[in-house]
Amino acid sequence: MAKIKLTKNELKSQKDALKLYRRYLPTLILKKQQLQSEIRVIEAKARAVRKEKEELEKGFSDWIGVFSEIGAFPEGVIEVSDIKKGKANIAGVDMPTFEGAEFKRSDYDLYQTPLWVDIAAGHIEKAISLDLQAEVLDEQVRLLQAELKATSQRVNLFEKVKIPETEKSIKKITIYLADQQVSAVVRSKISKRKIAKSSEKSSHGEVHSL
Repeated sequence: MAKIKLTKNELKSQKDALKLYRRYLPTLILKKQQLQSEIRVIEAKARAVRKEKEELEKGFSDWIGVFSEIGAFPEGVIEVSDIKKGKANIAGVDMPTFEGAEFKRSDYDLYQTPLWVDIAAGHIEKAISLDLQAEVLDEQVRLLQAELKATSQRVNLFEKVKIPETEKSIKKITIYLADQQVSAVVRSKISKRKIAKSSEKSSHGEVHSL
């Protein structure tokens, strides 16, 4: 804790600081709660996306048998040509959003290639899109968790350090100034008594001389 001046100006500064801390602390607490809520929502979305992919894979399990009978899926048929991302601001944090993906398929003979290859390609593109979406959601969670950590640190700083320290400083300065005021009153009374006694002595001296 920094050394403080035991003055009226310092007392005013400390009171202004305390008022500021108490004004912003509820805002920080609210932001912390909002971040925690958003993280839970996005984590749930990521789980739902991965669950959708899992269901997609299960629903396509019959085709796996077809692949093993007819032959493996041709390599290099599907290529991600573009990942579309947007921007959003969630709880005051800028982050990417998944807007979709574009795929490029290699040229192959439509007459020579079995129909299941087209169907499988569509399935794989959908699965890749879900993976990409989940990755973006994971990134959102990471960014929000970083902001949550920083916000939690600020809340703790205000609650456990700044506000208690400022209250302690205000109390210390207030007691010191009160003591100074009492001392000043006492000194004033002592001074008045001395003046009164001095006046009395002077008066007695004048009477005696008469």
